[in-house]
Amino acid sequence: MFAARLALAPAMRLAPSALRHRLPQASATARTVVPKSGASGAPTRRFADKAGDAAAKEAPKPTAAAKEAAAEAPKAESESLWNSAEFWGRCGALAGWGMSGAAIYDAMQSSPELISLNMTGVLIVYSSLFARWAFVVKPQNLLLAGCHVTNVGAQLNQLRRAIEYKKENGKDEEVNDILTKAGAVAAGGLACVMAGPMAQSAIVGANLGPVSAVAAADAGPFTVHFWAPMSKWMISGASFFEYDRPTDKISLAQYSALTATGFFFSRYALLVTPINYVLCSVNIALFGSSAWHLGRKIKADYL
Repeated sequence: MFAARLALAPAMRLAPSALRHRLPQASATARTVVPKSGASGAPTRRFADKAGDAAAKEAPKPTAAAKEAAAEAPKAESESLWNSAEFWGRCGALAGWGMSGAAIYDAMQSSPELISLNMTGVLIVYSSLFARWAFVVKPQNLLLAGCHVTNVGAQLNQLRRAIEYKKENGKDEEVNDILTKAGAVAAGGLACVMAGPMAQSAIVGANLGPVSAVAAADAGPFTVHFWAPMSKWMISGASFFEYDRPTDKISLAQYSALTATGFFFSRYALLVTPINYVLCSVNIALFGSSAWHLGRKIKADYL
């Protein structure tokens, strides 16, 4: 046993020395290991790179609201009063309130014999349509809707005064004729409203090219966006046909309001959704005709 230990002693003394000589070689070999390449020849990424990619994937992405806010920021900065539908809509509504105020003033001051039943009926239809239009258009214009609701009430009162005056003066036959025509118009309008959606669906489904495209338009003939400005054409047409109206029958307040309304709505119609070119055109016409009469009135009375 003792002899065996003596025989192994030199080998045990040499083992640490051999390990010391081999460890540096192993370290050098570890330092000079060439990274393995993938199929494309590019070195494989280290674990740290993979961990960084995983962290990038797990990073929170911008929400839809954040993206929308970022997109709206430049738009909000560049928006001016010229491009503000709210600004032009408020101005148009204030001008409309001037027209309603003129109607209320006439109801308190003027004689019922001067009331035109035909024009009063047109104004009732006109304001009813525009009250609805102001409620559904984008952006919604409640100030304008309230103005037209008020005007409907004022014109209905004018209609009542005119009918009572005619009955008191023995014109019952004329009153009955007017009421019969008004009832027929109301019935026809109600029928169109009820049948409109079915007719629109049939025309659009028939694929008639431009006809179907017009029927399906957001501001097409089956929507209030079309009929509200068309009712305004009736008022503008009256001004055109009375281009030589005597200046003593021109109301300064009324035609000032009409001129302002035409000016404001010409721009407002191009800023709302859907864009309304019919409304724009009728207000350009209204501005021109009303400004003509207003200029004649100012020239006759003040110049």
